[in-house]
Amino acid sequence: MVKPSRSYRVFQGVNGVVLTLVVLVTLYPFANIVSRSFSGERQIRAGEVTLWPKGFNLTTYKIVFQDSMFWRNYGNTVFYTVVSTAVAMILTTCYAYVLSKKNLKGRGVLVGVAVFTMFFTGGLIPNYILVTELGLKNSVWAIALPNAISVFNLLVMKAFFESLPTELEEAAQIDGLSTYGILLRIVLPLSKAVVATMVLFYTVSFWNSWFSAFLYMDHSDLMPVTVYLRNLIAGATGAGNAGAGTAEMSQVGASIQAVTIVLTALPIICVYPFVQRYFVSGVMLGAVKG
Repeated sequence: MVKPSRSYRVFQGVNGVVLTLVVLVTLYPFANIVSRSFSGERQIRAGEVTLWPKGFNLTTYKIVFQDSMFWRNYGNTVFYTVVSTAVAMILTTCYAYVLSKKNLKGRGVLVGVAVFTMFFTGGLIPNYILVTELGLKNSVWAIALPNAISVFNLLVMKAFFESLPTELEEAAQIDGLSTYGILLRIVLPLSKAVVATMVLFYTVSFWNSWFSAFLYMDHSDLMPVTVYLRNLIAGATGAGNAGAGTAEMSQVGASIQAVTIVLTALPIICVYPFVQRYFVSGVMLGAVKG
C-alpha cells in the first residue's frame, strides 16, 4: 500500500476543515430559524436568539395547530404534491425514453421543442387564460398540468436512458416484449437512482409551490399550506379564521415567520434521508451523456 505524500495529507486536512466550515455555515441559518420558532417575542426582537431558544414558548405553534383551515390546507398540499409528482413522473419518463431513441424520426425537433420552453414562455396572462378556458381552475390539474415537465429533469433522464446498454432492449424485443413492456420491466428497474432523484426534485418543487394555487384557486379551502402560511405572515388570513384574535397574533409576530418556515420544510427534511442515497448517483449517471 502506497503511503500518502505529505502534500496530499495537508490537502486532506485543509479540505476537511473547509468542508466542515461550509457545513456549519449552511446549517446555522436553519438552526437559528428553529430556535426563533420556539423563542419569545421580546428575545427575538432584542436579537438574543442564536442557536438556542430564549424565552421558550409554543404560542405560535398552538395558534397554527388549532386552526382547522391549516390542516385542510396541509392535506391539500399533500394531495397536490402526490398527484402532480405522479403526473410529472409519468410524462417526463415517457418523453425522456422516446427522446433517448437515436433512430426516432423527428427526434431533433422534439428535443428542440423541449429546450425552447426553457428560454421562452407564453407569459402569465396567456397561461391564465388558457388554464381558465380549459376549465382547470379550482382543481388539482391547474397545478399539475402546466408544470408537468421540467426540461432539466427531462434532459437528465434522457441522458440516463441513453447510457443503458442497447443489447438489453434488443434481447427483450427478441423475447417478445412490447415497447411499454421493455420500459416497465427492463428500463425502469435499472433506473431506480435517477427515478428517485427526479421524484425528489418534483416533490420539493410542488411542495414549495404557492403561486400557481394563489393564481388559480378562488377558495381558501382549496389552497395549499404554503399559501396559508404566506397569508398568515401577511396577517390576511389564517389564525383569525380559527378564532385567534389580533392580540394573540401580536404576541407571536416576530416568531411566526420562523414557524412557517419550519412547518413547510419539515416534511421534505423527513423524506430526504430515504432518497439521499440515490441522489448523487442519479444526477451523475444522468449526466454521463448530453
